[in-house]
Amino acid sequence: MAQKPSKIREFQKRFPDEDSCLTHLMRTRFGERLTCFKCQKQATYYRVKSRRSFECEHCGYQVYPTAGTPFEKTRTSLRDWFYVMFLFCETRNGVAAKEVQRQLGVTYKTAWRMCHLIRLYMGYVDGDYPMGGPGKTVEADETFIGGKDKKGKDDKAIVMGMVERGGDVVTRVVQARTKAHILPHIVRFVKEGSRVHTDEASNFKLLKEKYGYDHEAVDHSAKEYVRGDVHTNSIESFWSQVKRGINGTYVWVSKKHLQLYLREFEYRHNLRKQPGPMFELLLQAFPKVRVE
Repeated sequence: MAQKPSKIREFQKRFPDEDSCLTHLMRTRFGERLTCFKCQKQATYYRVKSRRSFECEHCGYQVYPTAGTPFEKTRTSLRDWFYVMFLFCETRNGVAAKEVQRQLGVTYKTAWRMCHLIRLYMGYVDGDYPMGGPGKTVEADETFIGGKDKKGKDDKAIVMGMVERGGDVVTRVVQARTKAHILPHIVRFVKEGSRVHTDEASNFKLLKEKYGYDHEAVDHSAKEYVRGDVHTNSIESFWSQVKRGINGTYVWVSKKHLQLYLREFEYRHNLRKQPGPMFELLLQAFPKVRVE
């Protein structure tokens, strides 16, 4: 039986050095050939060895692929950036900044910034789009993430989540478990005519009465977890994945940055059926748009 090729070896073969990464940025941003900004001729641009630039074959005008991107002023090598993006896409439970610090030999501040920026781009690439529709089922639920602060006080964050059966997930950190904080997110992201499955929480009762969704609930307090095809197992499974990642990899996440970490888990979940493009989409996004 043939052995499946190692993904890390594929990465190393594709991006063996800094030049290969810079060339990828150039081709992604400008293509194989482009009209020169100076001489206005269609030109192939060739690598300038002493700089992070490419020059026009006709007039020598130089283009810097990293200009206007997050890589513009970084002293961290492009290959290190690409490698950390690769790690984020290949792991289920996330990548801690401490792990990046150890593997790359950079400062913790640099590692944290790299991870933070990659999560921003994951959120940008994934986006949040309406889900469900007639004949489709969406599960909605809220959960607590976190524990106690340094003084021993309850410091849990409340997170609202919606997932289309077999489809995408959207999460939002909310201030409270009230109708005013929960229902607007469902109305925003769940299309009219959807079947909506929840637990027995009273917050969800207006989904049918006021908003016209085909709403059904399972009563977890009575140990009812499945009734026919009515359940919240999909969103519960996503919560389990998030909590394994936070508790096992990150240990603790502040409320300030929690939404960004959730977008990381959303990204991997929503592209789970097409893992190949997961890394490619991140590579393409960095040179094309600036996300802050």
